[in-house]
Amino acid sequence: MNTILITGATNQIGFFLLPLLLQQGRVVALSRQAGLAPQEGLRWLQGDLQMSLQDDTFEQIETLYHLAPLPLLPTFLTRLPKVQRVIAFSSTSRFSKINAANVHEQAVAEGLQTAEKAVENTCSARGIAWTILRPTLIYGCAQDANVYFIARFIQRFGFFPLAGGGLGLRQPVHAEDLAQACLQVTGQQPCFNQAYNLSGGETLTYGDMVRMIFAGLQKPPRLLSIPVWAFRWGILMLGRLRPFRAVSLSMVERMNTDLCFGHESAQRDFAYQPRGFKPDAVALGVSKT
Repeated sequence: MNTILITGATNQIGFFLLPLLLQQGRVVALSRQAGLAPQEGLRWLQGDLQMSLQDDTFEQIETLYHLAPLPLLPTFLTRLPKVQRVIAFSSTSRFSKINAANVHEQAVAEGLQTAEKAVENTCSARGIAWTILRPTLIYGCAQDANVYFIARFIQRFGFFPLAGGGLGLRQPVHAEDLAQACLQVTGQQPCFNQAYNLSGGETLTYGDMVRMIFAGLQKPPRLLSIPVWAFRWGILMLGRLRPFRAVSLSMVERMNTDLCFGHESAQRDFAYQPRGFKPDAVALGVSKT
């Protein structure tokens, strides 16, 4: 029976992917946080990929689903002598943040580009079939820094501020659709040694996305349009609140920038069909299952 490893297993894609993998074979889950209670077919290891985890289980892994940060993957592959198939996640941030004014965001984009090339080279040298998936604006189970962040802000303050009109286009993608994509590409030879952008099934403006989050929270939409220059002061004030310290001016400026990525190649090669944007209670953190 195939032995499967999933790294970063507690993230939002893992939330949906792990139950699907348990139907495919023996699963080893690795994460920094504690995982699920023991169950048949599942072994959970708690630790960091950069730590010297010594476990004979790694020597039996044949298929790897890498949900942890991509730059950790090339080195980690040296611990998997029998791995034959790798499905790993990058991000469309490698394109959208490469010219960002924020130096940290530029570094993120450059790191992803470097990591993708390293994964390709490492796998090619060892004859491992790889597929890299690049989602954009993931949501699904109240863990993301976009939809869930907006929902938390609305719940706390009762409104949401927009830079200008919030006219930048978005394509939110549900984590469950990404989990399904993992399984779809695994045995598909046309997907071997390929990278795919994975966006959601609906394109809408940032402002309309926020309005739909209000609707999902069953609240009347209260959006406040603010000039970008006025956000500078607001960000300084917001940074004093722990849940919102990650907000930066570049994030605000992107409210009016189109961040769209076609997924036609994914539709062609593995019949990728993502859902439209309809955030439910689980995605918005109102209730969790």
